[in-house]
Amino acid sequence: MVSHRRPSQSGPGPASRGSAAVALSAAAATAAVALGAAPAGADPGQTPEEVRATVDRLYEEAEKATELYNRATERADRLRTLVDRARDSTARGQEQVNRMRGALGSVAGAQYRSGGLDPALALLLSSDPDSYLDKASLLERVGARQSGALTELKRAQRRLGQVRAEAAHDLAELERSRAVVARHKHTVERKLAQARRLLNSLPAADRESYARASRSGRDGLPVLSGAGPASGRASAAFLAAQRAVGRPYVWGANGPSGFDCSGLTQWSYAQAGVGLPRTSQAQRYAGRQVSLSEARPGDLVAYRDDASHIAMYAGNGQVIHAPYPGAAVRYDPVGMMPVSSVTRV
Repeated sequence: MVSHRRPSQSGPGPASRGSAAVALSAAAATAAVALGAAPAGADPGQTPEEVRATVDRLYEEAEKATELYNRATERADRLRTLVDRARDSTARGQEQVNRMRGALGSVAGAQYRSGGLDPALALLLSSDPDSYLDKASLLERVGARQSGALTELKRAQRRLGQVRAEAAHDLAELERSRAVVARHKHTVERKLAQARRLLNSLPAADRESYARASRSGRDGLPVLSGAGPASGRASAAFLAAQRAVGRPYVWGANGPSGFDCSGLTQWSYAQAGVGLPRTSQAQRYAGRQVSLSEARPGDLVAYRDDASHIAMYAGNGQVIHAPYPGAAVRYDPVGMMPVSSVTRV
């Protein structure tokens, strides 16, 4: 979703691998604050061109917020899985502790009922000392096993305590992540609502002009490869993306009925049996980076320096992508925005 009309350099720029490993942290919170600080909309005296520029900016900010939302949702999903596993482990650990307690309690009860007779006196009173000594040896071994069982019970209790502590920590993290998801969702929805209001304020002819301009490319691109997909999985992903053409842009969605930009590429590669990360920033590092002139169908094309938009190269200077709300998955020129990288999965 986006400003498709900005000029820029013709090829991908360098990007550091470390910049993609952005955790859900203070950096994300800072970005959310920055996104939320933008003005509410256009001045009533703005020209149609200025209104379109404001809409472009709002779409770009909403897309960045969508990527933050996707990242936060991905983290919340991972934490939810950890919490579920911790709960299962806690239940199994408690069952083990209960069984061990029961077994030790049975042995202790049997010893109590036997009267606890002093071993020396029991030997003197025994009518068969040899038999008694055999029994005493057996009891000693039982006692040793009982002592070992008690030690193992203590270990099991410690493990159970650790699992419970980890579960509590993961649950607290999950609640914090849910709050972050909700904050980014609010930011996206507000930006999109502002953009829709501005677009609707334009005359019909200007709205149509905006749609046409958003499909324009830029001059000065390198000569692009006419070769086919680089691999069988790239071919399968490309065919899946082609099938998605015409389906609506839905922010935060990864198919099959609607997509945001990284949701489309993730879903397309999933149809080829390849798991991609959820966000465009992470997807740009999901394979080997190549130059734009080497792009083949199925390659991922990331846009802007922060890789906040991503598409799939379709050949002949075109990409397939999910552009922005109100626009279906479609073909557009690869040069519709500044290209930051091309990744071969």
